[in-house]
Parts: sequence; structure tokens; C-alpha cells
Amino acid sequence: MASSISAAEVKVVPEEYNFLQKHVAFFDRNKDGIVYPSETFQGFRAIGCGYLLSTFAAVFINISLSSKTRPGKGFSFSFPIEVKNVRLGIHSSDSGVYDKDGRFVASKFEEIFAKHAHTHRDALTSKELKELLKANREPNDCKGGILAFGEWKVLYNLCKDKSGLLHKETVRAVYDGSLFEQLEKQRSSKTP
Repeated sequence: MASSISAAEVKVVPEEYNFLQKHVAFFDRNKDGIVYPSETFQGFRAIGCGYLLSTFAAVFINISLSSKTRPGKGFSFSFPIEVKNVRLGIHSSDSGVYDKDGRFVASKFEEIFAKHAHTHRDALTSKELKELLKANREPNDCKGGILAFGEWKVLYNLCKDKSGLLHKETVRAVYDGSLFEQLEKQRSSKTP
């Protein structure tokens, strides 16, 4: 059976993208290297978020990151995020799993579970997640703390298991963006 999509229509994430770029590239729905609020909204809906959260995320994320990822360019009311420059939007009070260039730091990832996974060595409970957020919060950093809280809470709410555990492999997959693809496939397979 022949595919109705031509090779020219299929756009893929560039292989040279680092982990952070791959994480963000999921939301670049047309794979042109730029994420607009409508694409952020579509991406959040694709992974199973409701309309309200998806709308809030689209507005908040794009307004927060647009000017940071577009150095030397003027203000734009379309609030685009440039995937190639997303490292410039790394916020404070985070886990440090992405370095300043957006690369994955395995030791920082392992540290999350070594320091905070007390109940199960390869998973976090809600209480342990709160502990992680508190430990990473930098003094007088309200914005970074709010961003970290939002990211982790969305992840926890979407991906915790029936026992309320957020598993290590799930967290690892969010860092490279593969979790988003998995969630979209799961959601689309449930939709008739």
C-alpha cells in the first residue's frame, strides 16, 4: 500500500539537535525550526493536556522564551521560539540536567534519583518531587521556582503510574523529547 505522504512533506528533527532542542522540537509541529503559540497549544493537546492548560502553556511559554531565543531580533507579537537557540531560555532553579548549551548531563540526572528517590530508587513520589523542587530552588528566585514547579507538576500529573510514582525512564524520556512522541501515540491510539 502506497503512502499518501510524499518524502518532501515529511519533516524530521535534525540529528545534530541536542537534548534540549529535541525536547522543544516536539512542539515545532511543522518542523520549520520555530515554535509559535499555536504549535505549543497543539503539542500540549497532543500529549493529553486540557484546553485550559494548553492555552496557558502556549501563552506563558512563548511569551517567556520568545525574546530570549531570538537574540538581536526585534519584538514580535507572534511570540516565536527559535529551537536552535532554546538554550538561551534555560531558567534558574532547575535540575541542572541540561547544561548551558542544552546538552544532557547524565550525572545531574542520576543525582535527582540518588538524592530524592527514597521510597523507590527508580521513581519519585509526589512528596519526593516537592523535596526535589525545594532543593533546587535558588534563593529569591520566584520566576525560576514557578517555572520548575509547573514543568514538574505537569510531568507528574500526566505520567505518574497508578501508585503515584513518576518513573526514572519517564523522566529520562522527557529530557530528550521522546516522551512527548510516546504520549501522542498513546493518545492517538485511544482516539477512534
